[in-house]
Amino acid sequence: MDIEKKTSPSLPEDFLAGAMLLVDKPQDWTSFDVVNKIRYRLKHRLGVKKIKVGHAGTLDPMATGLLIICTGKMTKQIDTFQAQEKVYTGTITLGTSTASYDKETPVEETFPIDHISPEMLEEHRQKFVGPLAQLPPMYSAIKVDGQPLYKKARQGIKLELKPRPVHIYDFDLTRVELPEVDFYVRCSKGTYIRSLAHDLGKSMDSGGHLSKLCRTKIGEYSLENAWNLEELIEALEKG
Repeated sequence: MDIEKKTSPSLPEDFLAGAMLLVDKPQDWTSFDVVNKIRYRLKHRLGVKKIKVGHAGTLDPMATGLLIICTGKMTKQIDTFQAQEKVYTGTITLGTSTASYDKETPVEETFPIDHISPEMLEEHRQKFVGPLAQLPPMYSAIKVDGQPLYKKARQGIKLELKPRPVHIYDFDLTRVELPEVDFYVRCSKGTYIRSLAHDLGKSMDSGGHLSKLCRTKIGEYSLENAWNLEELIEALEKG
């Protein structure tokens, strides 16, 4: 999703006392990469050896979009930000499935899509609106025995996961050009859009994986008001 920014946001006055930054995460960066980059630049800007920096809600490397970055005492508010509803746009590719439920891992299986009609898509879309018990992907940051699931998945370890309660408030299909389907989702904390893509395909006796994702809102905070990461780092370097 391309957002035209006429002006950059202003920098907070006191990062040590506590500040919040809205950042547009670039594709192929981890959320932790963004935090590290900002922390490194802030330490040099402020002339300090340590400063608390964290993010409210992980985005997968493939995804782009809104990250809320907190510094100093504002990091105590991270759980509050994480609890707010999220809005995403993106693309689901039907007819293929992957182990990670997105394009980060190779296609494992292919399925027919000839039987999928706009009417069928609409019928099955409605099944994923409201309160759901959603099974998270094995390739996720959920920790089991102190280790993230994705590390166990890479080791070939398979675990029986339990469904987690989530709520999808809106799930709209904005473009259908099979095998691709564009979507808009407004959902609760803890919702895996990768699982939604996988489950939608499975529900239609086919496959599905997430091929594009952008987070556009967290609560009242919008991507339209976020810093481009390069511009933010440049602003921090200028002091």
